[in-house]
Parts: sequence; C-alpha cells; structure tokens
Amino acid sequence: MKYWLLKSEPDTWSWDDQVKEGPSMWEGVRNYQARNNLMKMKRGDLCFFYHSVSEKKIIGIVEVVKEYYRDPTDETGKFVVVDVKVKYKLKNTVSLEQIKLNKKLNQIALVKQSRLSVMPILKSEWTEILKISNK
Repeated sequence: MKYWLLKSEPDTWSWDDQVKEGPSMWEGVRNYQARNNLMKMKRGDLCFFYHSVSEKKIIGIVEVVKEYYRDPTDETGKFVVVDVKVKYKLKNTVSLEQIKLNKKLNQIALVKQSRLSVMPILKSEWTEILKISNK
C-alpha cells in the first residue's frame, strides 16, 4: 500500500461533498506530474484529503477504490481519474502551518511542491501526520 495527498479547493469540492457523494471520481487534474501520480495509485491506497487555498489543512482520509481511467471531463484525452471513497475524518485537522513546524515533515511534498494537487506521502510522513491529528 502507498500513501498520497489529494488537494481540493473547498469551494469546488469539499470533504462534506465527498461524504455526501460517496465513492466518486477524483477529476479535473490538469497537471502532468499530478496525472502521473494518479496513474501510480492502486486500489486500497490511502490518501489524505486536503482543503487548499483558504483553509490549508488535512481534513480526513479517503481510499482508492478504482484505479485510473480516462477523465470524462477532459476533452483532450490526456488526463485520468481514480475513484475514492471516504474512510474517516481525522480526529483533529492538521494545518499546513503544523506540518511546516514539524522537523520530521520538512521534506514533505506539500511543502516542497506546494502547487502540486496529487502527491506521494512517505509512510513515515503519514504516521507523523496521524500523530499530530491525534493530539
């Protein structure tokens, strides 16, 4: 199993939208590096659900339930989606500021490649973020 972080603007697609919708496709990615990350995801992989822009915090965890396929919203045919479903909401959200202040997370892609919308997370980073959430 691998770990990932998916970013969404809460005004566009929020955690609450994901909860209401149930299993659904993660669509609209239009960056090649993010697309390549979607293509590496496997069924059962876990992803942090991150509210970007106005909130900048991890809200919960979703699970990949269907591996990549063509994004039906992309007219060029170059981009893909995966399907995800809600696993659970974090006990406490984890802010970007908390992540930046944690020395164990100083190499995390969220800080190093802040504009990337789909990124891998190391198991050690995953574990550390869960520890922060449980405090």
